[in-house]
Amino acid sequence: MQTTPVTGHSPSASTPAPVLTLLPEKGASYIRHAWADFRAGMKLARLGTTLGWLDIKLRYRGSILGPFWLTASTAVMVAAMGVLYAYLMNMDVHKYLPFLTLSLVLWGFVGSTLQDGCTTFTSAASLIHSARMPYSLHVLRATVRNLLTLAHNIPVVLVVFLLFRVVPTWSWTMPVACALWIFDSFMATLLLGILGARFRDVPPIVASTLQILFFVTPILWAPELMKTGQNWLLLDPFFPLLEILRTPFTGDIVQAAIWPAALAWSAGLTVLTFALFARMRARLAYWV
Repeated sequence: MQTTPVTGHSPSASTPAPVLTLLPEKGASYIRHAWADFRAGMKLARLGTTLGWLDIKLRYRGSILGPFWLTASTAVMVAAMGVLYAYLMNMDVHKYLPFLTLSLVLWGFVGSTLQDGCTTFTSAASLIHSARMPYSLHVLRATVRNLLTLAHNIPVVLVVFLLFRVVPTWSWTMPVACALWIFDSFMATLLLGILGARFRDVPPIVASTLQILFFVTPILWAPELMKTGQNWLLLDPFFPLLEILRTPFTGDIVQAAIWPAALAWSAGLTVLTFALFARMRARLAYWV
């Protein structure tokens, strides 16, 4: 059933653009409206960045060290675990500690992005209900918030690299890998935000899965410790994404299959996320 838009004019007058269209979306309109949401969100990138910055300030309001508690806790964990695991795995601490430091910092960003992504829309329910804003703006806000959290742990990596004189292998792949990480974090936040709004069991499921993947993914242990079957690690979506950013910084050589695997996982994430967002975008306001 079609509805006549409310315009405030007589039926004989020229009909302007409708204030509200109640017709259901069909066919290509899903994709068109989802893409328009992304464009509108990117136009408000400055607002999303500001909101993410305010989230960090409010989170640590009243604290003496503020977010630098993250830096201190990361430094203590690296110092304790680095020496212990280097001894247990019979590895050179000068090589293992920089590897572990960068791995823990990157995994911390992965964990905070995925867990925070589950509540992207539910935590912004009041804003979604009170103002008509693009949903991608809330995703951008969460992405900026996690990037700022990551920035507070970067000094730990710099100090360890300076102490052990680790020289990164600078190449064009490093900025590409950083851009791919930011893009994937945006898409993962959007995907989990949709699933978390519809199914409230998603946050504990993600938390439990991350605990398992923390030990399965080469974070505490180097991939070289696997004498056979290293190609099976490519089935772990986090391993190639970690390697394209971790390997150049530690001065190692990236394997030939790492970049194709990382791009393939990123492409799959993008297609799945955009398809789900295009189909479920109109229902998000009712789920939260």
